[in-house]
Amino acid sequence: QVQLVESGGGLVQVGGSLRLSCVASGRTLSRYVVGWFRQAPGKEREFVASISWTGGNTYYADSVKGRFTISRDNFKDTAYVQANKLKPEDTAVYYCAAGSRSSFSDYEYDYWGQGTQVTVSS
Repeated sequence: QVQLVESGGGLVQVGGSLRLSCVASGRTLSRYVVGWFRQAPGKEREFVASISWTGGNTYYADSVKGRFTISRDNFKDTAYVQANKLKPEDTAVYYCAAGSRSSFSDYEYDYWGQGTQVTVSS
């Protein structure tokens, strides 16, 4: 099994930036596709971005395309999301997940972190 721990969330003003990190332990993260999801209060969890094992393929939700960048460092067993030009609608708990194949669907991912809160104030 792999354990995931997110960090980097916080309170930021509109237009600001945050870098979210997801550190894996137990097994090397290089064995997994990594996805980022988010869940706002009263809403369903939604796909944000995913990245393939080597980082060669990335996918983004339309709502974050051009503003968020997903990346990974397999030597550090860490994945990242650089979130720029943040908007109030980006406010949510952000989760990283690991799975065997890239997908927009959360049920395709086997392992999840506990989440990190991102709050964007206007």
